[in-house]
Amino acid sequence: MLLGNHWGPCGFGRICVRCLCNEVSIQSQSKFPFVNSSFSYTMCSPNRVLALVPTTAFYSEDIWLQFPSRATLDPRALEQWGWREASASVLWPDSHKATETGTKELVLRDVGEEDTSREAAAGVAAPESWLLLHCRLDFWRGPAQPGSPIDIRVPFPSIQAVKVFLEARDIRYTVMIEDVQSLLDEEQEQMFASQSWARSTNTFNYATYHTLREIYDFMDLLAAEHPQLVSKLQIGSSYEGRPIYVLKFSTGGNNRPAIWIDTGIHSREWVTQASGVWFAKKITQDYGQDPTLTAILDNMDIFLEIVTNPDGFAFTHSKNRLWRKTRSLTSGSTCIGVDPNRNWDAGFGKAGASSNPCSETYRGKFANSEVEVKSIVDFVKDHRNIKAFISIHSYSQLLLYPFGYKKESPADKDELDQVARSAVEALTSLYGTKFKYGSIITTIYQASGGTIDWTYNQGIKYSFTFELRDTGRYGFLLPASQIVPTAQETWLALLTIMEHTLNHPY
Repeated sequence: MLLGNHWGPCGFGRICVRCLCNEVSIQSQSKFPFVNSSFSYTMCSPNRVLALVPTTAFYSEDIWLQFPSRATLDPRALEQWGWREASASVLWPDSHKATETGTKELVLRDVGEEDTSREAAAGVAAPESWLLLHCRLDFWRGPAQPGSPIDIRVPFPSIQAVKVFLEARDIRYTVMIEDVQSLLDEEQEQMFASQSWARSTNTFNYATYHTLREIYDFMDLLAAEHPQLVSKLQIGSSYEGRPIYVLKFSTGGNNRPAIWIDTGIHSREWVTQASGVWFAKKITQDYGQDPTLTAILDNMDIFLEIVTNPDGFAFTHSKNRLWRKTRSLTSGSTCIGVDPNRNWDAGFGKAGASSNPCSETYRGKFANSEVEVKSIVDFVKDHRNIKAFISIHSYSQLLLYPFGYKKESPADKDELDQVARSAVEALTSLYGTKFKYGSIITTIYQASGGTIDWTYNQGIKYSFTFELRDTGRYGFLLPASQIVPTAQETWLALLTIMEHTLNHPY
């Protein structure tokens, strides 16, 4: 009997299981009345690693039993006591490839139409949830408002256990992505086929995904081509020592009112960094041509941080495409990284973030603990004249404004709602892409320590967060063919927000 299911390859024909705590004695027939004959078992002390050979296995909640054969079991009693046979897919994970958690992974969508189903599904996402902790689930889209779907990436070894859990609680679900690895392979093939060295930003390929080095090279090219408009600033260095760059678009003057745009704070959201590259080129193309953008830049500066989480982004290219967090170490834990969108000093530590370092929404030990966050905080405070702050994420097709950490509406709610509606209408006008808009807490869920809550509390009235395409068909693995259309439609919304900021000084 084993507690937990932390699986890993351990040589041919075996797997390793790291036990999480001491076993309950299984010698007592009263605890396991369906066992009708003696069987061998192994005591499991904390952190002991066991090598197991294929056997019949059964589980209930977090207890796993290993038997040499079916002869020792009474099937009727087994079913009566709620034990289920573990399938081979649970016991034998496939080889590891582009993610660290396995290969043929699924993305499941909870339909979430009933409140009871919603409460049960939300329980899965709670930091203390057994399923979340031990099945290594990755919530691509977490529990939100009634009627909104929940998307969960399920590692191969946990597929059967998760399906049993959902079905036992009458949680309806569909399979959104049958095989995550196949999408990863297609993405890599497309990137390889599109590889080329750009001699200028005119020959740069905006319709493919790029590495950190390629994006940084693009920034150098753009600044060299437009020295009167574009400059590259380093606002800090990441945890692993990578430079954190911001492009400044300015037609002159000192400390003018400014607009901030950042992309890629969550590293796996590749369409955001790709869109940021497209935005940068668009600004240089349209200044002097488009009257709206020209008026904005004649009176304001634009700061664009394309890769807000460089360590995480580099890691998505080298080891784990679906990495979300930073790459900092947490003392007392073997788990790596902090969610940089839960690390800001706005409701820090309240509901809507996790205190568990292994969680995807781990907030960190204190506000601004992540240098990637602190660099922006210091920049904003030093500048003291930023009037709009726009942080771009994916996916879900949303335009959000404060607050996320509390139900109280911002003082400027009516104006922010009107600006968001106008921006969404502009976005939709191009390709018909539908966006929802509203405050974070009323539109999706409670989230503490978020970027735009902090910026709004600093007095930056026009604080918005985008969630770009799509709504779950591809999720974070949006095909490269959608990069340019996504950037084009988002630009129309950005232009609407920036124009409003220009025309409504405060």
